[in-house]
Amino acid sequence: MRLGIFGGSFDPIHFGHLLLAETCREQCQLDSVWFVPASVPPHKQNDQLSSAQQRLEMLELGIAGHSGFRSSTVELDRGGISYTVDTLAAIEREQPGATLFFLMGADSLADLPTWREPSRICQMAIPLVFRRPGEIPPDLELLVPIAKPDRVQEIQRHMVETPLIELSSTEIRDRVRTGKSIRYRTPRAVEKYIISNQLYSQS
Repeated sequence: MRLGIFGGSFDPIHFGHLLLAETCREQCQLDSVWFVPASVPPHKQNDQLSSAQQRLEMLELGIAGHSGFRSSTVELDRGGISYTVDTLAAIEREQPGATLFFLMGADSLADLPTWREPSRICQMAIPLVFRRPGEIPPDLELLVPIAKPDRVQEIQRHMVETPLIELSSTEIRDRVRTGKSIRYRTPRAVEKYIISNQLYSQS
């Protein structure tokens, strides 16, 4: 089984997330992509997020109907700060024998050596790095201290070029707060959920 792991706050999930996951699934022939909402992202410890239950419910509405997508509550169940190395270890135990791919942007790859136990991350999963059209390929030399040469080659082989789509959860929250439309930025079911639960309007 080739399993993609896609972590994030997903506050809210939007079409950019979905298109990115689908592009990675198709180009790298993944059997499934698991969306893993973070409990407390390390880089967002001071941010005010929607509740874990709300983010999970929006995520499940967003991926509904896609047989290759599913949600995982591994980080929400664990609670506390969500470190990638702990998440991958838990999924590795849950899915023994699966080949794990960790979806990440080229900008995040540059920071990977500063993450908790980056060498172990590269051992457990192949970083599946995506970049926008026209972007300069990331410098994989920075991985030499934390990944074996064959793993660096695998990362190189699995580079994904994604369609250019300018969407962000921050923008969606800002649009809701200022009374602007979010139609066609997030699935309709997620949009209705945001409206019915009055999310972001007071943030």
